[in-house]
Amino acid sequence: MKDQSVPLAGCVPAFGQHRTYPPRRGWLLKVHTALQDDPHVFQRPDASVVLGVGSSMVTSMRFWAGAFGLVERDTAGSPGAVAATARGRWLLDEEDGADPYLDDRASLWLLHWWLLTGTPCSVPSWYYVFAVHGFSRFTRAELLSGIQRAIVRSGWRSPADDTVRRDIACLAAMYAPQVGSVDQPRAGLEDILANPFGDLGLLSTAAPRSHSRGDRSHEITVATGAGRTAPAAVLLYACLDYAARDAAAPGSIAVARLASGPGRIMLLDSGSLRRALERAASRHPAVSVGESGAGEILLAYDAPPAVLADQVLAGLFCRPSGPSGV
Repeated sequence: MKDQSVPLAGCVPAFGQHRTYPPRRGWLLKVHTALQDDPHVFQRPDASVVLGVGSSMVTSMRFWAGAFGLVERDTAGSPGAVAATARGRWLLDEEDGADPYLDDRASLWLLHWWLLTGTPCSVPSWYYVFAVHGFSRFTRAELLSGIQRAIVRSGWRSPADDTVRRDIACLAAMYAPQVGSVDQPRAGLEDILANPFGDLGLLSTAAPRSHSRGDRSHEITVATGAGRTAPAAVLLYACLDYAARDAAAPGSIAVARLASGPGRIMLLDSGSLRRALERAASRHPAVSVGESGAGEILLAYDAPPAVLADQVLAGLFCRPSGPSGV
């Protein structure tokens, strides 16, 4: 999605902040609920008791809530205060949130999009895999080398290889969880069931028995067609959100360009993306997919794309407004 001469442009030059833990089922709601009672919950000595997790997971929970854009520092509050964003309240409020328990797979696809397109993106290794890397299969050693090259090309100081390896392990555990995998050697069935993003089927890894526990170079495969299972409305939202980052006014954008942006992140080829947009547009009169005089396939929108993006999600989740409230 970015200039390939600076492959990680728009990302934070930070690695390993997840503390090796992928986001677990219920974590985001726990953070959201706890912050309603105490904006300083993460500073409390009993934060692990309040959040109901081990002490080593508290920092990870805060990181993931921020990486998805669901919480932010409360600049109007006292030092250290953290508050839910408008997006976080829209999705997670227990009274009237769109999907506080993340029961709908559409919410997971939406969070995947938010994670990779944060301003800035907090997970550059994730961004490299889904938005920069051009291959669908690679060994961990190849991925490590590719991320380090992208870091150098982005003008950042290179982190230790072990730090990037922990990113790779967390990425694989998040999207391709396995019992007793090399990424989570002590993971049992309960750990796998607690990992919601594995349900999206975006990545797969070799079976644990195929490699010794010390071998971290086996293959990871990106399921390039996984996006065909994403709700068409979420894909339309992603495309409109992408378009809104370039222009606020009504207009159009080439589907070919969308395929290299949202299509790549959501693991969808150009043809499948076009068909999904056509299905979604049939429910939204202000949006259409058509052909230009030059034969280029375009997604056209008759209102500001940010406004339409909110309307699309409001309709999908049967809410009065979308996450941005525009």
